[in-house]
Amino acid sequence: MSKSNIWARKPVEAFEEDMRQSGLKRVLGKWGLTAIGIGAIIGAGIFVMSGVGAKEYAGPALALSFVAAGIGCTFAALCYAEFASFLPVEGSAYAYSYATMGELFAWIIGWDLILEYAMGASAVAVGWSGYLSKFLLLFNIKLPLWLMNDSFSAQALLRDAATSADKMKMMLSHYSDISLPTIMGHPFAINLPAFLIIWVITMILVKGIKEAASTNAFIVILKLAVVLFVIIAGANYINPANWHPFIPERTMLINPGETIPHGAYGWLGILGGAGYIFFAYIGFDTVSTQAGEAKNPQKDVPFGIIASLIVCTLLYILVSLVLTGMVNYKDIDITAPISAAFGSKGLGFAVLIISIAAIAGLTSVLIVMLLGQSRVFFAMAKDGLLPKGMFGTLHTKFRTPYKASILTGFVVSIVSAFTPISVIAELVNIGTLLAFVMVCGAVWLMRIKEPDRPRPFRTPWLPVVASLGILSNLAIMLGLEAINWIRLFVWLAIGLIVYFAYGRHHSRLNNVK
Repeated sequence: MSKSNIWARKPVEAFEEDMRQSGLKRVLGKWGLTAIGIGAIIGAGIFVMSGVGAKEYAGPALALSFVAAGIGCTFAALCYAEFASFLPVEGSAYAYSYATMGELFAWIIGWDLILEYAMGASAVAVGWSGYLSKFLLLFNIKLPLWLMNDSFSAQALLRDAATSADKMKMMLSHYSDISLPTIMGHPFAINLPAFLIIWVITMILVKGIKEAASTNAFIVILKLAVVLFVIIAGANYINPANWHPFIPERTMLINPGETIPHGAYGWLGILGGAGYIFFAYIGFDTVSTQAGEAKNPQKDVPFGIIASLIVCTLLYILVSLVLTGMVNYKDIDITAPISAAFGSKGLGFAVLIISIAAIAGLTSVLIVMLLGQSRVFFAMAKDGLLPKGMFGTLHTKFRTPYKASILTGFVVSIVSAFTPISVIAELVNIGTLLAFVMVCGAVWLMRIKEPDRPRPFRTPWLPVVASLGILSNLAIMLGLEAINWIRLFVWLAIGLIVYFAYGRHHSRLNNVK
């Protein structure tokens, strides 16, 4: 096979061989799969991204943004389910694209997934830091502003505090010192907790970690209990005046770390909010990757996907209404919005409960994301597209891809320490949306190319579902600002350089004699 064949597809038979060697046991029922989906979905999206989504994009209409994002996810999830039913291997959308659209598209998706997993972990780490700060405050433990925020966010907080005496008083009550040190005349700040938590989890993953089903179920129950607590307890402190106007008038705002203003509020703001809080739904594809371990993948996988999406969407809508009802959307704390909302009402016990649950929940999400990134790297290295010595080497004792984990941890820790959460989340969302669009197209293409191949689960009304999945996710992508598209194209351009410089010449598929 010619090395120049960048469109070569990896045969499904090769994936089937991988599956036979995996030794997966079919032990998961529909409720076990649903629990996995809910556990993976509920995390930074609701505990962190809801704040920025309301304050910077949709206002009180954030609930409608969750509806729009949930619809787009449902179509994509059904397509994921069909692929996962006959390709339950590591690599997720990367593997699906390799089997249908060829090596170049597979590389693009694999490179794109770095935005989802690595940058997603960075955003979660920043949110973890925010909730840790609220937790420490309950015990009157304060740290300097410059150790809890990146430089852009710290300066934005100072500018906002300077607008009123009350805001300045609140700032002084949150931090032991609000001055910023300078390095060569430039203000310096670092999100130290976010940096450290990434390295703690990286070391755990290098050593290896095995979570029992009971542990996952406990985390899910904890998350659901806290979310229901937020809804029920917070409902008593809703001020309906905070919902008016429900869809604020269109305006222009500037996020921390950015110099270009973006459109906010109005109907376009709802769509933009959907693109931003899309992060809240990342994780449902975890259910589709469990198809090889499902007792009855034909029924259990789609049930788990749809049930987890429905449950989470309903909870997200209610939480967003409570959040924007308790606090005016312009005053929402973007680092720990739910905890801060209850804190503003003097409910210290609620802040304690929410902070503990958020810290535990976000920690589990961090583990899943960093683990997922190392698996994608491992799959790409196994195919020769990345250096096996770095990304495909297993530790002699722990049998984990330790080099890939350490490299991922290094990059993610630096990004989370010095980058505003709004910028990180936008990168994650547009990258994930692109992956969803390509998966919807790929499952349709596979039906055309190999219509007779057995499919334990078949997406119903595929042409309609795939088309709506492509269109709805593209629409959400178009709701994002031009700067996000520029970042995506720059990232993909770097990826193409790496592919043509290395991956194309070392591909195992293209070097088969």
